[in-house]
Amino acid sequence: MKKSTIAAVVAALAPAPALAQIACADMASAAPEGVTITEATALPEGDDQSMIPQCLLRGTMAERTGADGKPYAIGFELRLPEAWQGRFMHQFNGGNDGEVKPALGAGTGVGAPALERGFAVVSSDAGHDGKAHPDAGLVGGNLFGLDYEARRDYGYGAVAKLHPVALALVEAHYGEAPAHVYGYGTSNGGRHAMVAAKRMPGAFDGLLAGYPGFRLPRAAIQHAWDVQQFRSVAPTLAESFSTDELAFVAGKINAACDALDGLEDGVVADTAGCQQAFNPAEMVCDTGQNSECLSAEKVAALEAIHAGPTDGSGTALYSDWPWDPGIASGNWRFWKIESTVPPWGMKPIIAVMGAGSLAHVFSTPPTMVDGSPDALEAYLMAYDFDVEAPKVDAVTEDFPESPMQVMSPPSADNPVLNELEEAGGKLVVFHGTADPVFSFSDTANWYGKLTANNPAAPQFTRFYAIPGMPHGRGGNAADSADLLGALIGWVEDGTAPEAVPTAFREGNTEAGGKAGGERMLCPWPQVLRFEGSTFSCAE
Repeated sequence: MKKSTIAAVVAALAPAPALAQIACADMASAAPEGVTITEATALPEGDDQSMIPQCLLRGTMAERTGADGKPYAIGFELRLPEAWQGRFMHQFNGGNDGEVKPALGAGTGVGAPALERGFAVVSSDAGHDGKAHPDAGLVGGNLFGLDYEARRDYGYGAVAKLHPVALALVEAHYGEAPAHVYGYGTSNGGRHAMVAAKRMPGAFDGLLAGYPGFRLPRAAIQHAWDVQQFRSVAPTLAESFSTDELAFVAGKINAACDALDGLEDGVVADTAGCQQAFNPAEMVCDTGQNSECLSAEKVAALEAIHAGPTDGSGTALYSDWPWDPGIASGNWRFWKIESTVPPWGMKPIIAVMGAGSLAHVFSTPPTMVDGSPDALEAYLMAYDFDVEAPKVDAVTEDFPESPMQVMSPPSADNPVLNELEEAGGKLVVFHGTADPVFSFSDTANWYGKLTANNPAAPQFTRFYAIPGMPHGRGGNAADSADLLGALIGWVEDGTAPEAVPTAFREGNTEAGGKAGGERMLCPWPQVLRFEGSTFSCAE
């Protein structure tokens, strides 16, 4: 759709915009104490990275000098559309944060970006500059973990500090407070949303959490586990499993599970049923490995990876993972086995960026690791699960909250969310079943515990599986659902979402020729089943 067409549609749907009480150019005067507006620019239609006229504010707050001697602040940007519809979104960003992403309210599960729907949107760097250590190599973006307050801001503090400031600026500009307040993020941003549901239950009317790393430090332990398993069968990570071998694994999973949902289309919708139907032992060669089988050692490595990390006593340190044909996706390979990034030595994300986070941010005390690709992989190879893994729960005088306390929602292992229920908030969580970074099983187990602990949970929460989707859009998955729209309908109209329309995206080469094909996302634990000529959600 052309920019002018989108702008016309938004203008037609929007109510008459409120007259700005404080003009964009004068918004610096509206900054609360301790907040500095460094830029206030009126952007015309089609300028910058958006498609609609807006006021762009950039600023900083909470400036300080850290325990590591480095300057810290919460950097943010706030976009205020002319055709404001009375809604506000706090955009939670992913990865290590450390960068103010454009406040567009765009991403998986959103449909049309929130800004183009007339939302005011704020985005931040979560309290640290990811480029503050330019000479540290690949760990430069992780070294904020040496400062406790920076860890805490990354975990939950920056959202809590920025949120009221952003709301005050919205009200100053438009002359009225937002009628509805939302939060949205995926990956680490999905974790932010789940943390907010517990720590700030009255601050949001609706929260949308995509493939959330809500137990992020424990998920990082999986990186070491994966690397050690892959390297047990090959001298390098890239040689551990070829693309053909992973395609073979995907084919065997499909052979056992594809028809469970009533339609053989390369997508396993019945994830739970598949774990019972698929037998990894059937992939093992009787004699020498060939294109129709895998060695017993390689199958054992995959079984260990899917079972999840344990310590020497066999105690689980994170979660198990579902077998899914999405193991053959480019996204899965990029995260776990091999990248296309020369400065990373072509190593996967877990072996470089993930290793740096585990060492410097998710361990107490921090473990200092050199920023070269080889040093980071060596750190994971030497990771002792009896000695190192307990550091995700450790505290010291300098770090009075553990990495898990800082990063994970309180009571994440035994959720109830009665505070969110009492505040009238709504939470929608979604997760791809082939995610290689954060286990779908972990999120599904969390939701199962929530509904067991709080039978009223379905009255204010929904969980959606996206079959075949890896870490974000991609794979052989129908990943085009507008879950933000479903959340808006729930919050503002009281219409609880059930089956949500979705489709295979045009241009997704991994969709196997199904581009444009329509599907539905079913509220967990329901499964999309094909009977006769129609789809329906059923357990």
